[in-house]
Amino acid sequence: MVNTYAKILGALLFIAGILGGIPAFAPDGMLFGVFMVDTVHNLFHLISGLVLLVAGFGVQWEVSRRIVLGFALVYGLLTLAGFLAPEGRVLGMHFNMADNVLHLTFTATALMFALPVQRYPTRL
Repeated sequence: MVNTYAKILGALLFIAGILGGIPAFAPDGMLFGVFMVDTVHNLFHLISGLVLLVAGFGVQWEVSRRIVLGFALVYGLLTLAGFLAPEGRVLGMHFNMADNVLHLTFTATALMFALPVQRYPTRL
């Protein structure tokens, strides 16, 4: 399941990174009129999307799980920094509340798919 998650989110992030650079989809630096984007933000989406795509398609389940956990850590820290940034800029990227909520959602879902489920023996 973690591989499927990595493939889907990787593709979405990669596409967002491309669309963020096309003025028709990001007028005034607002992707779909909602999310703030700039060149650095788009590159971040492209790179993280590629990493997740590689995790989803090219490696073993355990490696994919670790990559998705690393993704959750990076996006979790980015989310926290985005909520705390006074100017709406983190690492040269522009952020707004919609970005923060979306990044928080990415973090939560990545943890949900990557954290192993504890299995307990059942008694009959």
